[in-house]
Amino acid sequence: MTELTTDHARQAIVDHTRRLAEAAAEAGPGAAVPATPGWTVTDLVRHVGQTQHWVAEIIERRITDPAQLPTELAVLPSDAREWPAWLAESAQRVASACSDSALDAPVFNAAGDERSGTRFWMSSMLNEAVVHGSDAAGAAGRPADIDAGVAAALIGNHLTMLTSPTWEARRPESAHALRGTGQTLLWQATDTADAWFVERRPDGATWQPGTGPADVTVTGPARSLLLVLTRRLPLADREAGISVDGDTGLAQHWLDNTAHAAG
Repeated sequence: MTELTTDHARQAIVDHTRRLAEAAAEAGPGAAVPATPGWTVTDLVRHVGQTQHWVAEIIERRITDPAQLPTELAVLPSDAREWPAWLAESAQRVASACSDSALDAPVFNAAGDERSGTRFWMSSMLNEAVVHGSDAAGAAGRPADIDAGVAAALIGNHLTMLTSPTWEARRPESAHALRGTGQTLLWQATDTADAWFVERRPDGATWQPGTGPADVTVTGPARSLLLVLTRRLPLADREAGISVDGDTGLAQHWLDNTAHAAG
């Protein structure tokens, strides 16, 4: 199973945020973002930069009590020409906050799983930069540039969040819809040695790395699988190298019931 080193993850946050900024500049502030209906590039840039600054403050202050989470958000510069520098600053700030000394420090973990708070936030911020970077690329009419190893690591992060205690608590309708009676889904990358096996049980969905007989198997490049799982590409997008073997309806039902509340 692909796992990123902390150095790689921190650098990838910076790199993918830079790619997002480049695509945003090409698209223009008022361009629509196809993957997030109702959003413009301005909304996208504001969201990413504010979220990075917000998370950096959580880690910097070693906040453990969710009641103490920051309430003020960074202000997006009014001049779009300043956005690349603003995003570079927010990305570097959150990457620096995820320093080696902070990795296992007491910090609030919004997923409520076994990871330290900083490790959770580092994965989440990489996910933000990569997935919203693909959104910006779509707004600019260019293909998303996502490293296979980064995509593979984020698929594991995505499934971990969907099966976390917090998802059950905050998105009970989704968690309930993902339950089942033993139905299985296999997501398998063709460009890395990664596979993710999902089982829908009566008490909730679970996942583990590896392969096995499944009711439906979805294969494709890790980048494409990530974009399908985050609903940026349709299931069985042949141009993206995706293929589906088995119960397509089961895979589509999973996707239909795993949307995040905002974009």
